[in-house]
Amino acid sequence: MPTSGENAVARPHVVLLPSAGMGHMVPFGRLAVALSSAHGCDVSIATVLPTVSAAESRHLEGLFASHPAVRRLDFALAPFDESAFPGADPFFLRFEAMRRSAPLLGPLLAGASASALVTDIALSSVVLPVSRERRVPCYVLFTASAAMLSFCAYFPSYLDANAGGGDGGVGDVEIPGVYRVPKSSIPQALHDPKHLFTQQFVANGRGLVDAAGILVNTFDALEPEAVSALRQGTVAAAGFPPVFAVGPLRPVPLPADNEPAKNGATGYMEWLDAQPARSVVYVSFGSRKAISKDQLLELAAGLEASGHRFLWVVKSTVVDKDDAADLGDLLGGEDFLDRSGDRALVTKAWAAACGVPVLAWPRFGDQRVNAGVVARGGLGAWVETWSWEGENGLVTGEEVAEKVKAMMEDNDVAKKAAKVRDAATAATAEGGTSYRSLAEFVARCRGAA
Repeated sequence: MPTSGENAVARPHVVLLPSAGMGHMVPFGRLAVALSSAHGCDVSIATVLPTVSAAESRHLEGLFASHPAVRRLDFALAPFDESAFPGADPFFLRFEAMRRSAPLLGPLLAGASASALVTDIALSSVVLPVSRERRVPCYVLFTASAAMLSFCAYFPSYLDANAGGGDGGVGDVEIPGVYRVPKSSIPQALHDPKHLFTQQFVANGRGLVDAAGILVNTFDALEPEAVSALRQGTVAAAGFPPVFAVGPLRPVPLPADNEPAKNGATGYMEWLDAQPARSVVYVSFGSRKAISKDQLLELAAGLEASGHRFLWVVKSTVVDKDDAADLGDLLGGEDFLDRSGDRALVTKAWAAACGVPVLAWPRFGDQRVNAGVVARGGLGAWVETWSWEGENGLVTGEEVAEKVKAMMEDNDVAKKAAKVRDAATAATAEGGTSYRSLAEFVARCRGAA
């Protein structure tokens, strides 16, 4: 932290530019608070309004209200005709709208007197040239695993070596120094070279070499192979920027954490605090994908049959602003909610989990690669035969109940997860590997200032 006698320029102003989706928004908010409260930075978040989802709006409002030191910079996007991409994912469309508006960032950075810019991987290839023109060092925050970062960095080279995937399309990808990502775990969109997401993904992967550095929300002890390979230049060509493993970025308490749920019941944090230790199954599939009505009913049956307490965040549409369905209707009537009683909390609000074993059921995008990290790191288990995006398979309630009971009653998994938790705590504590990585990033920003 700068002392009162230091020149004001020693306190860098870091501007953060997240993209769309809670999986991207939340880590940026956590990074903002860490930089502001623990590392002596002035921090601003460039926000695009209106947001894609109601969850994003609530999160940003809560963040700025709870942490007034983190400032907001409004980022107005250029007009964008979405009709050119019929049927495209709303979040991919927001990525594209932000990418096309990247030139407008120049005046925003100049007006903010930014020492450094941290942008999202989804925007990196178009934001990096703008920051370079303004002579503002630009870093990339990769919000997923180091394994997925290594895949993103290597995938363009894989395509080049295989002539765009060859006649057979994209196959297994052997990442140098890391491990093989099987074809079945590669995001479905990447199998189509003309897909909007594929074009964005490949451009961003190629552009990483131009970043001043890459922050990744993981820690050395969780993904030693991937972090080491990235830092040593094994994954990508010479000249790959420094990699700072700064995770896990710590949760930031927000007012929404205790909003009422389930027909006016108590807030979920208060409800969780009233349950016995390690007794609750947390169920969430993120902010990007909806589950079919039939699968929701099977999942409900499985959770009920497991006999364990559960906190379930239900999502029935891609964008939560469009989700007007009643919980009882989604889950086959009010009987399910009544039978669940006090042993369950079912909500459509956004919730978070930390420090517990994970039963991974990847459904979309990078989630299979990240599920592999969960399994390898001892954080939990991944049922690889359960349905993936684009598949029509239905996972039965009996299967869900069996796996939930096995996970909740497996003391070995709990012990392994506890070790990972302790390693994460050590990494983020002062002097830990992640703390030092973030401090090194701040020192570079201070030098730029």
